[in-house]
Amino acid sequence: MSQLSTDHLLGIRDLAPEDIELIFQTADQFKEVINRPIKKVPSLRDITIANLFFENSTRTKLSFELAEKRLSADVLNFSASGSSVSKGETLIDTANNILAMKVDMIVMRHPLPGAASFLSRNVDATIVNAGDGTHEHPTQALLDAYSIREKRGSLKGIKVVIVGDILHSRVALSNVFCLQKAGAEVMLCGPRTLMPKFAESLGVKVTYNLKEAIAWCDVANMLRVQNERMQTGYFPSVREYTMQYGLTMDTLKHADRDITIMHPGPINRGVEITSEVADSDYSIILNQVENGVAVRMAVLYLLAQKRQEQ
Repeated sequence: MSQLSTDHLLGIRDLAPEDIELIFQTADQFKEVINRPIKKVPSLRDITIANLFFENSTRTKLSFELAEKRLSADVLNFSASGSSVSKGETLIDTANNILAMKVDMIVMRHPLPGAASFLSRNVDATIVNAGDGTHEHPTQALLDAYSIREKRGSLKGIKVVIVGDILHSRVALSNVFCLQKAGAEVMLCGPRTLMPKFAESLGVKVTYNLKEAIAWCDVANMLRVQNERMQTGYFPSVREYTMQYGLTMDTLKHADRDITIMHPGPINRGVEITSEVADSDYSIILNQVENGVAVRMAVLYLLAQKRQEQ
């Protein structure tokens, strides 16, 4: 398989296992490129990409922008705050105004689930979902899975636990789909109040006990509590959450194997993970950041290639 089966990257659910493997193989090549003294390639020299961010983002936005520039694309950055969106302009009108400037691809983060999918049906551009509400965050899941593959050699049969605020996490949902398609086993761990009712229907194991999860897993992906998405209290206090679900060196010492620790960021040090764990040899958090650029380069390159061949 030399090209993706899909015209957009809206969610992991739309990708075949072969698509994921193709993205990983392409990312391998780009990872080699970004570690050279000259880090740019002319692959997307004739492509213009607009980054539409309707929600705050630091790491994802920077990662996409760097990936685009490494591929020599022309880049437009759009932030909803201070734009005509605040004056009542619709999403489609905003996108069409940008596309009138001869833009080929749109990378979009939006607070509403399904926004990227909606846009893909209504405008003539390749859409990359950079996170839509609590729904999906496909490039984060791809870079997480790629980082596990790099560290452990393969994803097949690897046991991955995702810990924390599963209910509000688009990262968790995309990770579940991606890891399962790549042959890993998945467990979800967190307070009952932060576990979606449909969790077990995803074909994953569910536990409410962190020590049990750590005893089972090869890899632990620690999520932050998304206070900005919460309308009510889901647990009594941050201190109580940390006592039950905060990952410490002491918890890791109870495991009978070397566990790989991940975090999609931003880290709330001392809440879901201690600094000692985040900065330890167990952690591949900074590898995830580096791999994010290579994986996003691969996604953009493969989608642009598909668009040019149509």
